[in-house]
Amino acid sequence: MKRFHVNLRVNNLQESVAFYSALFAATPTVQKPDYAKWMLEDPRINFAISLHSENAGIEHLGIQVESEEELKEVYDRMKEAKGMIREEGKCTCCYAKSEKSWIADPQGVEWEAFYTFGASTIYGEGQNARPIIEESAAI
Repeated sequence: MKRFHVNLRVNNLQESVAFYSALFAATPTVQKPDYAKWMLEDPRINFAISLHSENAGIEHLGIQVESEEELKEVYDRMKEAKGMIREEGKCTCCYAKSEKSWIADPQGVEWEAFYTFGASTIYGEGQNARPIIEESAAI
């Protein structure tokens, strides 16, 4: 079963965690000094926020799958959409080990298709790397 994914950039993580925790009536499944994620069942969504105070708003949208077979199915749909696909492959991003590909819609909104197969203690590696934010700085 697939899960809709939304990632927002926020100015103040603590304030946003409080807002979305109240809105969803749930605490984050994952919370770090610069990131929080809710894996909700009703509605079925992977909703994440990332601290990016310089440019708040929608980071990207996506479809999270539960198997490599489902990932191929969504990837085939991306090919049918006829946009330029960026294959990221296996990566570390958002404190998770995943395999993913990206495509932009006609308006330029970024979409990712991804399969998560493990957790990570760091936000990302390679193109997903960013400076570590000290917990005291994020509060």
